[in-house]
Amino acid sequence: MSWNAWGDPDRASALPESVRGLVASVLGVALRDASAVEESALAVPPSVLPAAARDALAAVVGPDHVDLSDAARVRRTGGKSTPDLLRRRAGDVADAPDAVVRPASHAQVLDVLRACAEHRVAVVPFGGGTSVVGGVEPLHPGFEAVISLDLGRMKALLAVDPVSRTATLQPGLRTPEAEELLAAHGLTLGHQPQSYEYATIGGYAATRSSGQSSAGYGRFDAMVLHLRAATPRGTLDLGRSPGSAAGPDLKQLLLGSEGAFGVITEVTVRVRPLPEAQRDEAWTFPDFATGTAALRALAQGGVPPTLVRLSDETETFVNAALSGGQATGGCLAVVAHEGTADQVAARRAETAAALEAAGGTCMGEEPVAQWRHSRYAGPYLRDGLLGAGVLAETLETATTWNRLPDLREAVTEALAGALAVDGTPPVVNCHISHVYPEGASLYFTVAAAGGDDPAGRWERAKRAAGDAIAGRGGTITHHHAVGADHLPWMADEIGDLGVEVLRAVKRTLDPAGVLNPGKLIPPPAPTAAAVAEAPAGDA
Repeated sequence: MSWNAWGDPDRASALPESVRGLVASVLGVALRDASAVEESALAVPPSVLPAAARDALAAVVGPDHVDLSDAARVRRTGGKSTPDLLRRRAGDVADAPDAVVRPASHAQVLDVLRACAEHRVAVVPFGGGTSVVGGVEPLHPGFEAVISLDLGRMKALLAVDPVSRTATLQPGLRTPEAEELLAAHGLTLGHQPQSYEYATIGGYAATRSSGQSSAGYGRFDAMVLHLRAATPRGTLDLGRSPGSAAGPDLKQLLLGSEGAFGVITEVTVRVRPLPEAQRDEAWTFPDFATGTAALRALAQGGVPPTLVRLSDETETFVNAALSGGQATGGCLAVVAHEGTADQVAARRAETAAALEAAGGTCMGEEPVAQWRHSRYAGPYLRDGLLGAGVLAETLETATTWNRLPDLREAVTEALAGALAVDGTPPVVNCHISHVYPEGASLYFTVAAAGGDDPAGRWERAKRAAGDAIAGRGGTITHHHAVGADHLPWMADEIGDLGVEVLRAVKRTLDPAGVLNPGKLIPPPAPTAAAVAEAPAGDA
C-alpha cells in the first residue's frame, strides 16, 4: 500500500486531460495541482517505545517482528480517508506509531496484549489499513507509547468443512488470498467491497463490512458462525452452531467492535459453491424515485439478485461521462445473478419481469461490464482528484424505505450547503448500494473545489451531513464503521445507556484500556468539577 494514497503506487496516475476538463467544467473552477511532500522529506518523530516494552514484545514475537523503521511506521499512520491522505500529503506523520509488531499466532497476540497492558502501551490492530473513518489512527491518550499490531503474518485457511459449507480463516488474509484458497475447494465468500483488493478477513469482522454482492451473499457479520478473539483478560471462543438460544449472542460484541474489546484471530464463516453461471444486466429508470420503488419490489418480492445498485441522475451522468459514454438521462441500475445455470435463468426472468413492471428498460450487459472494469478504481480516481486540488470523499448511511427519500434529500442539501459557502457548489452523487426487505443503504460521493483548507471544508461538510443523518433517523454508518470520525453521533445512535454498556464491556475485557483507544466508544463528558478546574484557556 502507498503511504500517502490508495493501493498500489504503480497503479496511481494523474488525471487525464479529458477528465480534468470534465471536472473543471462540472465544478465551475480552474483546477490547480496540489503539491505533496516526498517520503524522503518526512520528519518522522522518533519512537518513544520504552526499552522494557520493546524487549518484552521482542521476547514474544521475535526481534525481527518488532519494527521501528520509519517506513513501516509511516505506513501505519492512519487509514485511507481523504483527511488521512491530506495530512500525509502535507508531510504530517506526527502520529506515527512507535513500532509495528507482527505476531504469528493467537498465543502471541495474547502475550502482546498482556505485555502492552503491563507497560501502558496502546495497541491499534491493523489489517489492510483501508479504514476511512479514523479506525486505525494510532491514538494513545494517557499511554507511554502506541504500537500498530499488524496481523499480516496470520493468513492461513485453517479448515474447510464442505459438508456444512464453512471455512475457518485467520484475520490477516486479504480477500483475493482468501478467495484463491477457497477456490481450490470449489468455494467462495462472495464478499466484494470496494476495498476488496486490500482489506482483510479480520477487518471485515471487526467493522461489520458489507460487500457489493450483499443482496445475494449477505453482510460479512451475517456470515460469521464462530470467532476467536484475544483480549488482555484471555481468550473468547464464541459461536458453536448456526443458531442458539444460550443467552445473548456474545460474538456480536466482537463483530463491529473495531479492535476496542479484543483482537479477532480467527473466524469460521459461511461459504458458497463457486457459481457456475453469471448474468449481468443494466436497467435504466426515468428518475431515482421510480428506480428506488423497483429495487424495493425486488428486495421484498422473493429471492433478490446477487448484486443490485441504483445510481441517481447525477451519478449516472458523471459515470457515463468518465467512461466516455453517452449520458442518456435517468438513473442506471446494475443487476447481477450468480448460481447454477438454472437458478440464474429463473431469477433473471423473475427480476426482469419485476423491473419492467416497475418502469425499467433493459440496457443489456455492456454498462455492467464497464462498471465491473472500474469497480475497485474509485479510490485511485479520488487520489488523482486530490492531486488536482479537488476535494473528493464519500459517506454512507441506511434507513427504512419510507424514510429513504427524505434522508437522501436532507444529506444532499447538507453537503451542498456546507461546501457551497465560498460560491463554488459541489457535485453530490448518490446511489443505493445495499438493499433489504425493510430498507436500503445510501452511498454519497462528493467532489468540490479544495480551496486553501480542503480538510477543514470536509470536516464542516461531514458534521452537517452527520447531523442531517441523525436528525432523519438514519444510521451514522451502514458499513464503514465508527472509528474516531463517527463518535459524535454514537450516543444519538445507541443512547446514553447503550454507551454505558459499551464502556462496561471495555472495562471487563480491557481493564487498562490499551485496545484501540479513541474509537467506537464516546469519551465521558467532562464533569462540572473538571470544567471548573480547567485553566481559562482550556475552557
